[in-house]
Order: sequence, then structure tokens, then C-alpha cells
Amino acid sequence: MFLAVMGLMTFTAQYASAQEGDSLATAGTDTAAAVVEEAVVEEVVEAAPAEAPMHQEIKRLFIEGGAGFMATIIACLVFGLAVAIERIIYLNLASTNTEKLLKKVEDALNNGGVEAAKDVCRNTRGPVASIFYQGLLRYDKGAEEVEKSITSYGSVQMGQLEGGLSWITLFIAVAPMLGFMGTVIGMIQAFDEIQRAGDISPTLVAGGMKVALITTVGGLIVAIILQILYNYLISKVDSIVLSMEDASIALVDMIVKYQNK
Repeated sequence: MFLAVMGLMTFTAQYASAQEGDSLATAGTDTAAAVVEEAVVEEVVEAAPAEAPMHQEIKRLFIEGGAGFMATIIACLVFGLAVAIERIIYLNLASTNTEKLLKKVEDALNNGGVEAAKDVCRNTRGPVASIFYQGLLRYDKGAEEVEKSITSYGSVQMGQLEGGLSWITLFIAVAPMLGFMGTVIGMIQAFDEIQRAGDISPTLVAGGMKVALITTVGGLIVAIILQILYNYLISKVDSIVLSMEDASIALVDMIVKYQNK
């Protein structure tokens, strides 16, 4: 019985030692695999190229597209934006609350006469007030003369509102043309490289086409930006002109009503 108990204890100790050895071996294998996987991930991360900042990417594309054509395209964008910003400021300053102005002119006309109405127009900013003033200047010549004066001076004010928009349309047309010209010249240069190399290399063709298409993309981007601003300005001018026409009709009716008193 004593020998049986000793044998059982020896077998149990040997089995526990074997299980512990297997656990340590498994843990060591898992640790080694984790170390290897981490090293592979670090190597992949180090091998992946870092993403360049936006301004450096734009600078690279500008240089690859050719400084000459890209500079002219950027010049179209700068001048077009300058004209568009000036027009936006001018049109916003030219916008007037016509209903409020008509109310002021009517009150001044009924309480202080034509001179008081002129003072209201002189102290109000915008083309609508200027048209009103021109109409009131010819108050004593009859309603027909007032209407003619308003129509003639309205055409002058409309020309001032639309001033500068032709330059924006010019830059919208020129920018993509310059881009297409740069594309054609880039393709010619690519074919020259192929001719000098004596072989059609995919690298030469792809490089030349890439440089050529950069100018086209630049010209189209400039044209899209300026076209959006141009459409906004056109809608703004149309809105002001429509309010001018409505207010002018109301002013003529107001003057006729005042004369018939």
C-alpha cells in the first residue's frame, strides 16, 4: 500500500510538470508570433509613404504642370477673383429696400413737397434712389418726361451694375484655353522624348501625359470657380434691376397722384 501511494504521487508530479512545460512552450510560441507580427506591422508602416501636406502637393503639381502655363492660369484666377469680389461689394452696397424708400419718398412728397423728396433721394445710397432723384428733377415737365428720364437713367445704372462682368467671362474662357494649350504642348514634348529615346516607353508616355493634363485640370478648376461667381453676380444684377423697374413704376404713379391733387 505504501509503495502504491508513492507511485501515485510520483506519477501525479510528473504529469503536472509535463502540463506546465506544455503551457510554457505554448506561451513562448504565442509571444514569439506576436513579436514577429508587431515587427511586420512596424515595417509596413515605415515602408508606407507619408501623406504630403496640401500646400506641398499643390506646389508639386504647379511645378510639374509647367511654371509658364500654370502661372498664367493662376493669374486668370487672381484677376477674376479680384473683379468678382469688387462686383460683389458694389452690388451689395447698391441693394436697397425699395418699399422703405418709396414710403419715405411718399411721406416727404406729401409733407414737404418735391424738394423734401429730393433730399430723401440724395441721402439714400443705391441706384434706385438715383433714378428717383432724376425723375423728381423733371417733375414740373409732366409725367411723360419723368418716365422718359427714369427709363434713360435706368439704362445708365444697369450698365454700371453690369460693369466688370465681361472681364470675368473673359477669364472663364481664357483659363481652360490656356490649360488645353499646355496639354497640347506637353503631348508634343512627350512625343519628342519618345523620338529621342527611339522606343515607346510607358514611362515616357505616362510622364508626358501627366504633365500635359495637369494644366487642363488647372484651367478647368479656375473656370468652374469663376463661373459660379459669375452666375451669382448675374442673379444679383437681375434682382436689383427688377426692383428698380418696380420702384420706378410706383414712383411715376406717385408723382401722377401728387400732381392731380
